[in-house]
Parts: sequence; structure tokens; C-alpha cells
Amino acid sequence: MEIWINPACSKCRTATKALDEAGLAYTVRRYLDDPPTAAELADVLSRLNLEPWDLVRHNEPQAKPLREVPRDAAHRETWIEAMVAHPILLQRPILTADDSSTAVARDPETLSKFLP
Repeated sequence: MEIWINPACSKCRTATKALDEAGLAYTVRRYLDDPPTAAELADVLSRLNLEPWDLVRHNEPQAKPLREVPRDAAHRETWIEAMVAHPILLQRPILTADDSSTAVARDPETLSKFLP
């Protein structure tokens, strides 16, 4: 299992604590220090069945230029490029299980799907 986290995020700390308490083995990716590539983001978006604008934290200052970018297939790469350039824009934590199931585990119900 892999979890993409920002250590300053309370939801990320909650998720890693739950994984630890469950005794699960996992790899931590601090995505601000090790940003995902465009290909990795496209893969995660595919597994999440989401569009890039669905994964963006719109309240971040770096999201301001995206307000003018249409949310359509023609501009999908623009959204992904923005997340690559500014990984702080990513919703978190993102969990990927060994079977490649992936979720943004911000709430207890979603997180529980990854726990025994």
C-alpha cells in the first residue's frame, strides 16, 4: 500500500495513524517533496475515476489561475500540469492498495475500506 501525504495535514496524520494501529505495511510518499509526474497523476485520476479539477484543492492560492481554465477534456492537461507544478493543489491523503484500488481517504468511511 502507498499513501501520498502532506505531514502538515491533519487528515494525512489521521490516516497514517489508522494504518499504523491496524499494523499495515505501507509506503509514504511526501508528495510535496517528491511530486508526482503528469503520467502518475493521470494514472491516479484514472483509478479514482475523477477528472483533474475534482482532485484540486481550489482554496489554495496556487489554484487561483485555474479559475479561468475550463473544466473540459480540451483543458485536462492544463489542470494536470498545474498539479505537477504545484503539488500543494492535490487533495490528500491518496491511498493506493496493493490491488491498485485508490481513494482520497479524507473521511473515516473511505479510510476504513483500506483497513482490516
